[in-house]
Amino acid sequence: MSDLKAYLSERCQFVDDALNRLIPAAATRPSTLHQAMRHSVFAGGKRLRPILCLAAAEACGGLADDAIYNACAVECLHTYSLIHDDLPCMDDDDMRRGVPTCHKVFGEAIALLAGDALQALAFELVSKTPVVQRHPAALMVLELARTAGSLHLVGGQVADLEGEGKKLQLEDLRFVHEGKTAALLTTSVKLGGMSANATQDQMQALHDFGMATGLAFQIIDDILDVTQTSEKLGKSAGKDVASEKSTYPALMGLEASRAEAHRLTEASHKALEVFGSAGGHLRQLADYLLNRDY
Repeated sequence: MSDLKAYLSERCQFVDDALNRLIPAAATRPSTLHQAMRHSVFAGGKRLRPILCLAAAEACGGLADDAIYNACAVECLHTYSLIHDDLPCMDDDDMRRGVPTCHKVFGEAIALLAGDALQALAFELVSKTPVVQRHPAALMVLELARTAGSLHLVGGQVADLEGEGKKLQLEDLRFVHEGKTAALLTTSVKLGGMSANATQDQMQALHDFGMATGLAFQIIDDILDVTQTSEKLGKSAGKDVASEKSTYPALMGLEASRAEAHRLTEASHKALEVFGSAGGHLRQLADYLLNRDY
């Protein structure tokens, strides 16, 4: 695990340095907008999605330098979704990543626009990824666009909002989690593979790994929401209960939820068999996400 900690630290710094170069400086006009974008992007996130993107590129024999635009793109898209998710008209949260949410610092209008700008930047960055034979830029943009739209990220948020105060069936809860969480995590590893000219078999393996890992990630998130403090999580704990949301712990109980997260992580490991030892960092990351406490 010490090796993984070093890998996470090095890759996090690699991504942060790139984001710092690629996002307009705070003084760039309109400065309030760019300050708001940078406030949320550099609020201390773990950079899990971009790191997974880089690890997937490595698993496919590629280079982190060739995947960095895609890695930064998924972080920008993820941060946009968090800014909008925290707005009063959505989940109405005051804290994210241990600091006040974007709208608490800059107001709702600027926060909304900061999220819009980060979403647009994500597509700009994907288009800058070096050309490879099997996956032209148009296919990478298409991958990100489908994930960002009504069938996945936005659709999952709508289903989540409409599910408040209702006891969902497990299949409906899975739909929410696949849209809100697993889809973008899956796209993160797929974009890493695409930057490395991954084969069809490798792309299928990355898809299967991403969906299993993404669902396990969300189940652990649901568990932590009811077992950890706000200080530990860096965001408001107990929000799911307060909003009367259906979650895996609410529907299955804590122990059964943990067992399901373990089952999904085992499935993610199986999906990586095609990569052999080259998939080592992806395996470690899946285990890290399963065993995290914040």
